[in-house]
Order: sequence, then C-alpha cells, then structure tokens
Amino acid sequence: MNRLSPVSLISDIPDHLMGTPPGLLLEYHNLGRPHETYDSARLLIGMCMDNRKHLRMPDNFAFIIRTGGANLRFSEFKVSYAIAVGKVNHIALIGHSQCGMVNLHARKDLFINGLVQSGWDPSFAEEHFNHYSPLFEIGNEIDFLLTESVRLRNRYPKITVCPMYYRVEDNLLYLVKEQT
Repeated sequence: MNRLSPVSLISDIPDHLMGTPPGLLLEYHNLGRPHETYDSARLLIGMCMDNRKHLRMPDNFAFIIRTGGANLRFSEFKVSYAIAVGKVNHIALIGHSQCGMVNLHARKDLFINGLVQSGWDPSFAEEHFNHYSPLFEIGNEIDFLLTESVRLRNRYPKITVCPMYYRVEDNLLYLVKEQT
C-alpha cells in the first residue's frame, strides 16, 4: 500500500490532475461527483477484464479497453484509434488487486482442466497455455502498471498516462506513486 495514494478527498488529487480527465475519473468514482453530460470521450481507460470491477462515471466519458492485467501491448491499434480518431489526450491505466494475470503458472492445471472440460484435447490445452501465458503474465500488478505507463508514454509522447490501482477489497481507485 505504500506505493499507492488514496483519494478520499478532493485535496488528495494532485494539482497536475485537477480538472483533467483522470482527475475527473477519480472524482466520479471515489468522491461521488455528480455526473455531467458528455457527447464524446475525454479519456481512454485501459483496465483488466476482471468482472469484479465497475467504474462509476458518466456515459460517453471514456473509451474502455478491457484486457487481462490491463496489458495494452496487444491492443495498440485500439489505443491509437482512440487517440487519432477519438481525440483523447489522456489514458488511465488501471490495474487491480487479486489479478489473475499475476503468477499464471500457479493456475496452469486449473486453466488446462477448464479447457479440457470445455472439449479441448489435453495436449492442445497445455500447448496453448505454454505458448500464451508468458505473453500475458504481468508479474506484480504495480510494477507492471509502472512499466506499461512508461511504454505508453514513449509510444505516445503527447498523451498523459496516469497509472491507477483498483482495490477489489474496497472498490476504490488509488493513484500509483511514480519515481520522479
């Protein structure tokens, strides 16, 4: 938790985020800011596909890409589309506690058995896991958020990337502390 900054008051939002789409997301989700009306997205949210997370925000406020571990490496065309066509200038990259993309190897048997029960041949299921799990394993959630934020900033230098963390335990967003 020492790498996370809670947002329970408006004063907890850093000055550089006040009034920006990531700052507004924190206000909507954590602080209950009344929803405004939007006719186009202001933000791209990259977040995990986990079903336990639901963000409180207005309709049309954000594009959302959900992918395992909030890993946008294989969704770059969609990110580029939101920036180029959707004209968003901010990305909120949201990881979360208890992420299934952490320590995938520990769930190898569960993964393979689940596919076998769905009709897969056991050897194909194991090959599938062995081929793809290294691509989708994220390691530590916070470390991944920080490295993915740096990667996105290098790829899109004029776009603000804000790493955030969703605690499933309290359903709140936290800012991830970055080294300056």
